[in-house]
Amino acid sequence: MKHKNELNICLRIVHESEFERFKSDVQSAFKIGAEKEFGHTLDEPIPSDADIEESLLAHGAIAYWIVADGEIVGGAVVVIDEATQRNSLSFFFVSIKEQSRGIGLFAWKAIEEAHPSTKVWETATPYFEKRNIHFYVNKCGFKIVAFYTKFNPDPHHHTSAFPEDEEDDEMFRFEKVMRE
Repeated sequence: MKHKNELNICLRIVHESEFERFKSDVQSAFKIGAEKEFGHTLDEPIPSDADIEESLLAHGAIAYWIVADGEIVGGAVVVIDEATQRNSLSFFFVSIKEQSRGIGLFAWKAIEEAHPSTKVWETATPYFEKRNIHFYVNKCGFKIVAFYTKFNPDPHHHTSAFPEDEEDDEMFRFEKVMRE
């Protein structure tokens, strides 16, 4: 499956033999923001191997590499519900050295085009990731629909993305309703 644009961005399915690299790349991309927020080096990978594996192995999951000019520059995991077409974006990342080039937006548009029957997309991001919030709301057209905290926990997620402190497990949930 290819989606071309002026940055020569396309999506490629992540093969099961590449799952370890995919997990490592996700964790490397997420680590920078988390360590900046917490002010110290993290002892455990963020997100955990278990959280990534759960997404990769979920019913309806498709993992994509984001490829620019033949090089892997990021990735995504989407979960497609064929019955309801209420689909989710579990993970989305662009490698740190490749950010601020428009790759994320072109990749997101390619994902939307790859799944044209989608009625609603949903995703979540940690409260402190202002860059992600800007991206989803201002660039991709998502709306914030919930804020999960210890007082309002995410009913669908039982593990902490930030095992050091449950207080840090605050997340925004977003939805994007697609046009018919």
